[in-house]
Amino acid sequence: MAELVAYPMNGGDSLYSYSKNSAFQRKAIEAGKELIKEAIFEKLENKIISSTNAFRVTDLGCSVGPNTFHAVQNILDAVEQKCQGQGHNSHQLPEFQVFFNDHASNDFNELFKSMPSDRRYYAAGVPGSFYSRLFPKDFLHFAYSSYSLHFLSKVPEEVVDVNSPAWNKGRIHYSKSANHVVKAYEAQYAKDMDCFLSARAQEIVSGGLMAFVVPGRPNGIPHAEVFLNNAKELFGSCLMDMAKKGIISEEKVDSFNIPQYIASLEDVEAIVKANGCFSPETMEILSGEKPQPKAFATGVRSGMEGMIRKHFGEEIDLDHLFDLFRKKLEESSSVLESKKFVSLFVVLKRRSATE
Repeated sequence: MAELVAYPMNGGDSLYSYSKNSAFQRKAIEAGKELIKEAIFEKLENKIISSTNAFRVTDLGCSVGPNTFHAVQNILDAVEQKCQGQGHNSHQLPEFQVFFNDHASNDFNELFKSMPSDRRYYAAGVPGSFYSRLFPKDFLHFAYSSYSLHFLSKVPEEVVDVNSPAWNKGRIHYSKSANHVVKAYEAQYAKDMDCFLSARAQEIVSGGLMAFVVPGRPNGIPHAEVFLNNAKELFGSCLMDMAKKGIISEEKVDSFNIPQYIASLEDVEAIVKANGCFSPETMEILSGEKPQPKAFATGVRSGMEGMIRKHFGEEIDLDHLFDLFRKKLEESSSVLESKKFVSLFVVLKRRSATE
C-alpha cells in the first residue's frame, strides 16, 4: 500500500532551502494579490467580520516562508481596508489570528524564526495533512493555500503495482504515460480534493471564503503540453540515465512516482460541484513567466530532495542528479518555451446549511 506523502520543503536557510528558492511560487502569490482583495471586498459578507472579535485565517501548506507571510498580509490588509471602507476606525477592527499549517515534519522553527517582527496578528502552527480535519467546526473565516494542492496525499497505488495495467514502468509521472496511469492520477486527485473540501466545509463558517492558487493546465490542453509536466518528464529521464549507468537501481526508478497532479479549471469546477459544500465565486487563469533553467532546477531540489533521498537512499548523488537536470532543461529550453505555464486562481464560498 502506498504511503501517505509527508515530504516537506527543505528547511533552514542553506543554499538549497525553500526559503531561498521560492521566488517562482512568490510570483503566483503576487499575481493573485488583487484578486484576493477583490474577493474580500465583494464576496466576504460584512456580518462575518462584524460578528467576531477575532478574524481567523489559515495558510494550508505554508512551508517555511517567506511566501506565506506575504500571502497572509495580503489577506489581512484587504480585510482591514474593507472594514475601513465601512466606516470602522482602528479601534473597531477585529483582531487577527493566523494559523500556519503544514506537515508535522515541516521546519516550523525556521518558519517562526523568520516571522515578521511588525506583524499585526497572533500566530500559531498547526501540524497535519490538509486532506483531513485540522480545526474545530465553524472556526475559520478565510482559508488560503498557494502551490500546495497539486500535491496528492499519496502516489496512486495502481501505478506502483507491477500487476496493474496502470503500472508506470520507466516513468516517474503521468503526462506521457498510458491512459490507465493518467486515469489513476485523475482519480486520486478527485478523491483528495473531495476530502480537502469536505474537511474545510466543517471548519469554515457559513459564508466564509477559501482561496487557492495552484499550477494549472488550460482547459482542453493535453497533459503533455504543460511546462511543469514536461519538466518532470525530463527529470525522470535523468533518473533513467543514472540507472542505465548503474549509478542507481532501475527497479528503484520504476517504483518512484511524483505525487503531483496539474489540474484544469474544468477539473476543479467539476469536483467543487460534486462536493456541493462551496459555491465557486472566482475561477481564473493566471499567466506565468517560465523560470530560468538553473533557478528552476534548484527550486525543484528544494522541494523534492527529501522525497528523493527517502526513496533512493542517502547514497544518491543529488549534486550529479540536479546538474544533469539543469543541463537537460537548458538543452530543451526551445521546446519548453512552447509549453503552457499557467496558475489557477480559485475562490470558493462556504454554502449555508440551508442552501
